Parts: sequence; structure tokens; C-alpha cells
Amino acid sequence: MPTNSVNQPPIRFGTDGWRGVIADDFTFARLALVAPVAAQVLQTHFGQPDCRAAGSKTIVVGFDRRFLSPEFAQRTAEAVANAGFDVLLSECFAPTPAFSWAAYDHNALGALVITASHNPAAYSGLKIKGAFGGSVSPELTQEVEALLERGESIEAVSIGKITKFDPWASYCQILRSKVDYKAIRQMILSGNLALFADVMYGAAASGLAQVLDLPLDKITELHSASDPLFGGVAPEPLPKNLSDLFGQMRHFHAGNPDLLSVGFVFDGDGDRIAAVDRAANFLSSQMLIPILIDHLAKRRGFTGEVIKTISGLDLIPKVAALHHLPVYETPIGYKYIAERMLSVDRSALLGGEESGGIGYGTHIPERDALLSALYLLESIVKSGKDLSDLYHDLQHQTGYSSYYDRIDRHLPNLAAKAKVLHELKTNPFQSIASRKVIELNQIDGFKFCLEDSSWLLIRFSGTEPVLRLYCEAATPELVSQTLNWINAWVDRL
Repeated sequence: MPTNSVNQPPIRFGTDGWRGVIADDFTFARLALVAPVAAQVLQTHFGQPDCRAAGSKTIVVGFDRRFLSPEFAQRTAEAVANAGFDVLLSECFAPTPAFSWAAYDHNALGALVITASHNPAAYSGLKIKGAFGGSVSPELTQEVEALLERGESIEAVSIGKITKFDPWASYCQILRSKVDYKAIRQMILSGNLALFADVMYGAAASGLAQVLDLPLDKITELHSASDPLFGGVAPEPLPKNLSDLFGQMRHFHAGNPDLLSVGFVFDGDGDRIAAVDRAANFLSSQMLIPILIDHLAKRRGFTGEVIKTISGLDLIPKVAALHHLPVYETPIGYKYIAERMLSVDRSALLGGEESGGIGYGTHIPERDALLSALYLLESIVKSGKDLSDLYHDLQHQTGYSSYYDRIDRHLPNLAAKAKVLHELKTNPFQSIASRKVIELNQIDGFKFCLEDSSWLLIRFSGTEPVLRLYCEAATPELVSQTLNWINAWVDRL
């Protein structure tokens, strides 16, 4: 039967998964219809003779810490098993990358993960991961949508079996193998590095302690309790949500001004990261990616392509150039980075996006916040420097520094969105805030590159009347001036 009633919107997979309000459009009944169709499409794509999971009938099912996530995962497992697939069902919550790794490690057809990532507490969702250990392509999720629209059902010859498994053991083992974890562990145990982690009540709780085999009291972990309301904020690693971490790190630094310390922030399902230096300054992934490129190339001797999205800072290619690394630019969305990683046969160094997702060619093509934290810890241990000092060193080496901001501009309706889009297509800017436009990049939205090396990117939400506005410029004042200019332009339409 079709998944959409008269009062429900059709099921659509966005940037990474299907998400909806619990008990409204995300329900047990709809999930039980989607899950077997997703499993069937995974089998079509990854279970054929020439594929990694050839002949497999196994689907991994995992979940985060949101309201009803274990129950949603159980219902997913039952629906998939009833469609004739064997299921590896997680016995506990874990980060989404752990389930992507499990799909790869167990030669499964893929993974179905119950999570709404960084969305507010009212939401749940379903992410589909492929046998290769990363997010599936838009074409694959479109197949799922089309089958659901047609109301096709999956006829099973026999019922599959459901087996519980621990997602943490193999995941921790593979992450440890990527870094000198003993050196990191020793520096923390010796008291020479203080480690803070704000897990935002999410699935990364206890993750660093498990990977580094540390007692929980050796890491100051904030918001690690189970709270399906996420303390009243969305579990997204943004400065406005981190007052407790800032306060604790400022207090610690005041009493220990010469001791190295670092804080990491993980989103709700543990695939996105931000950091805080010892003076409680926020470092987004825009600042972490250059540090990671330099660390992996210089201290680990890795090579390969650097993959960035169109909204990535210009410091990223400049640091890549220091190490003679090629750079490839994609639209925004980690699925595009994963596609590129696969197309270059895992020869990428890393791929990263401005919203906090970073993945590595040495691992599966999946953004992984815990692995990013380990590489950043390794860079601190090997250099003896604070993260901000490492970032400023790179600015000095490249002779380049800039500032960046992003804002979301809500429009009154979809008609207003269409009007803005029409104007940009038919009459693109020749100048912005009295600066000449020298290039227009349209691989994702409209990126106007200006004569003073600054840029303005205008993108649209796929489902809402929302403009996403990004700017990089030489000074914070110039960033504000540019964003104010585009806001005023929108007001005049």
C-alpha cells in the first residue's frame, strides 16, 4: 500500500536521510513500509555478483539516543526480517559511523540507522548506508521514494533471522589502528593534556573513553546522560549551544594557564565535530580541516586528494598546496564527498564540509567525528601545541587569513523563494557591496567570487522557503557588510 495518506507528505530523503516529526510523519507504520523497500534497493545495488556484498542477505540496523529510537530500530529489524533479510540489530546506541563501519566490516548489504542527527528533539529519522560504509547516492534514495510512491510490497520466500551485536568493539578497534592512541592515552593519563567532550546527550557519549581505553573520570564529558529532549536545544555543535563547555574550559584554563587542553563537540549521532581550544575559543570544521590536512600530510606522510564543498574556506586549498595535494570541489552535502572518495578508489586524503562532517581516505567514505577527534588529539600530542596555535601557524605559512560566517534567511513563502531564484538566474550580480564580481560558480546555488578575494554563496533549502547565505572575507566587518548587503537586496524584491 502507498506510504502517503491524504494528510501526510510523501516520504523524501534529504541531504542525509528521511527525517520527520515523531508520531506525525515519522511513525512505526511508515517506518515498517520504508525499511524493507530500502533493504531491497540495497540488495539490488550491492548484492550482485560483482559487488562487495555479493550474495549477502544481511542488513545492519542501528540507532541513536532519541526518543523511541530502540523501539523504532526493533520495528525496522522486524520489517526487514519479514521481507526475507537477515538483520544484525545493535544491542545499544552508537554513533552513526559505527554502523557504517559495521556494514563494511560484516560484508552486509548496508545499514539502516534510526537517527535525526542534529535535528531538534521532536524529530526522528532513517539514514541509509551502503555496503561500502557510507551514505548512499541520491539516485539510490530516489529509487526508494519511487517504489514507495508506487506502493510496491516486498514478497519474502522465508523470514530472516535477527541477531543482536555490539557495535562498539570492532569500531573502537579500527579507530585505534588509525592513530598512535597509546601516545594520546599516555599524555592524558599523565595529566599533561586535559580532555573535554560535550556529547550533547547524543550517541557519542563515552566514545572517546572507549576508544582510548580511559577511565571515564579522565575525560570531562558534558551532557552524557540520556535526555531525549537534549537539554532543550538541538544537538548541533554551534557556539550558541556550548555555554557549559565554554564555562568549564575557561575555569580550567584560569587555574592551569600553561597546561594543554582541548574540547570536542559531537552532534546527536556522532558524525559531525567542532572543537574548543584551551582559551575557550570555538573552532568550526572550517578551521579544523586545514589542521587535519597539515597533520596527515606532514606527520603521517599521507597523500591524496583533498575534497571540499563549495562553502569550504579558501585556506583549505592553500594548505593543500603547501603539501602539493590536489583539491576537488563538490556541492554541499557529504554524500557528494563520499561519491568522489569512491570514484578515486579511496585515494583521497580527506573530505570535509563546513557543517562539521569530515571523512578520510584511510577509512570508510563516511564522516566520523570520533576519528576526527583522534587525529586532532594526535596533532596536539605530536606538536605540543594548542589547536588555535596550529591554525595560526598555517595562516602564517600560507600568508592567508580570513573570516567566515553563515546565516539562514527565512522567506515568507515558497513564492518569495521562487522570485529570488528567478532574479539570480536572469540578472546575476555584477558587483556586490561595491566590489566587482569576477566569477560565478553554480555547482550548488550561486557563489559570487569578488575582486578582493572574498565570496558570497547563496543557496536554497530543498523543502523550505529558506535562503542559506555564506561569506568569506578578509575582515569580520567585510563579512558583515556583505551579508547585510544581500539581506537588503532580498528585502527590496
